[in-house]
Amino acid sequence: MSSASVATEEQEGRPKSGPAEVEASAGADRWLVVVDPQVIFADPESKWAAPRFREIVEPVRQLAAAFGDRVVITRWVPPEQKVGSWVPYFEQFAFADQPPDHHLFDLVPQAAALGARHTVSEPTFGKWGEQLQAITGPTPHLVLAGVATDCCVISTALPAIDAGAQVTVASDACAGSDDENHQRALDAMGLYAPQLFVVTTAEVLALGEPREA
Repeated sequence: MSSASVATEEQEGRPKSGPAEVEASAGADRWLVVVDPQVIFADPESKWAAPRFREIVEPVRQLAAAFGDRVVITRWVPPEQKVGSWVPYFEQFAFADQPPDHHLFDLVPQAAALGARHTVSEPTFGKWGEQLQAITGPTPHLVLAGVATDCCVISTALPAIDAGAQVTVASDACAGSDDENHQRALDAMGLYAPQLFVVTTAEVLALGEPREA
């Protein structure tokens, strides 16, 4: 029996222990994706404010420092043409139906200060698409941080793993629409192991630095 066959038999049916083991098995390149750190989600006066946004600023900064050039920041902008369910959506949330360059969609100063080489703007909650894939490759290891855990973060994570990407969510570097919804989203994403693991910022940093871009 070949050594490859033995290794396969040893791994078969054994739960993966965490992001590092999956990364090694998948051969994935690690990228930090900071989801939508924008005024519309950070300003306490905004109808879409994430109450704990300020608490994730430092964990995100630590992650970005560790990832160097492998940082992508995303922005949500409204679709120019409203079709299907987007029509009643913007009837309900008319305040957000603004041009893409409206100040509500600006990055917060702390996010701009990260100096990320890559920024992706999408008119969809999920940011996994052609723009992001062109930067990270089709099957990367995405480490997700940002807002909102229960909307744009989970909407980015699930399509990515369906496409074969590995996802790690840094729980304390994400903020939800409220504490309950934040935890519910984390719990739901935690069901997708081993393609997706929910860990802390400290655990992400313990993986070591990603390869240079």
